[in-house]
Amino acid sequence: MEPGNVLSGGASVAAVLPAGGSGERLGGATPKQFCALLGRPLISYTVRALERINWISDIVVVVSLENIETMKSIIEKYGHKRITVVEGGMTRHRSIFNGLKIFPESKLSSCPLQKPEVVIIHDAVRPFVEEDILLKVVLAAKEHGAAGAIRPLVSTVVASSADGSLDHSLERSRYRASEMPQAFLFDIIYQAYHQCTDYDLDYGTECLHLALKYCKTNAKLIEGSPDLWKVTYKRDLYAAESVIKDSLSQQVCVTTDMKEDAVQLGFLLQEILKNEVKVHLNVSENMSFSNGMEELAWIKEFAREVKKKNILVYGLLIHYNKWHLLEQKRVMEVAIVPLLVLQGRSVAPISLILGLHYRLRMIPSFRRQ
Repeated sequence: MEPGNVLSGGASVAAVLPAGGSGERLGGATPKQFCALLGRPLISYTVRALERINWISDIVVVVSLENIETMKSIIEKYGHKRITVVEGGMTRHRSIFNGLKIFPESKLSSCPLQKPEVVIIHDAVRPFVEEDILLKVVLAAKEHGAAGAIRPLVSTVVASSADGSLDHSLERSRYRASEMPQAFLFDIIYQAYHQCTDYDLDYGTECLHLALKYCKTNAKLIEGSPDLWKVTYKRDLYAAESVIKDSLSQQVCVTTDMKEDAVQLGFLLQEILKNEVKVHLNVSENMSFSNGMEELAWIKEFAREVKKKNILVYGLLIHYNKWHLLEQKRVMEVAIVPLLVLQGRSVAPISLILGLHYRLRMIPSFRRQ
């Protein structure tokens, strides 16, 4: 079932990302959410994972006062959209509460945000969240009022006595680790935060518990995937970097125009590549390929621009006539060899600009940027 159909009927969804932590457990002067992975701040990967989902209307990032300008510069540098930066509090719960307040109280601000029906709360240092789990917790929250991702416990939990000896242990199969994302009907979680005590705000960490304690809302627990883990320690940064490298090495974005049957060749290229990499085909009416030199100049300019965002451009310029499908496929298979080599060595996203136009010659040629 498509998300657009599931969330139809006027339902709106927003997200709040608490990102005000100091990163004490990580060690070092830079908070973990702003540590660079392959030259890009960790929080930028998390924001990108959410802003790619078109049914999330607004993303509120909550950071400490001293990091507001840093966050704004990240948004500008990497072109993030639908982002509102809010000053955090002294604790996690106070920061989340500040993020929630921006919706009903936004009429008092210069950037009003519409109050959503459902709000997602997700850690800024969990960059690998997928749309599937986000959709599951949102739908469960619509039905039950609150929902959250869980994972099996890796280790047995034990309790120690006052003298430091073993008191008792928990039966691991009966318990789960609470993870993120979590989702709530906005009015439920907002009401819970308004009612909770200072002790909850200062020492609590579990949002689902607040919904249960103050609004009698029993959260639906959704089994999450292993990629929901949180960057906490320095070793986690290295692991996250490895995951990002592996992910980038399997993805290519193909962009072409809609001139005549160029789209057919674009889909043909996608068909050839799909067993090697994950291909995202982008058909742009704003592009116009008519002259080889103009195309090359356009690709070079585009490559220089997106290099600032750690994206590597490969330009494939093909002059062709109306070949048979078999001839088209053979030419494409040869032409993408440099792309696969480049993609295998790169630690940056690959964008393929596919330039196609007609020539009287039957022999194709291609150039590489």
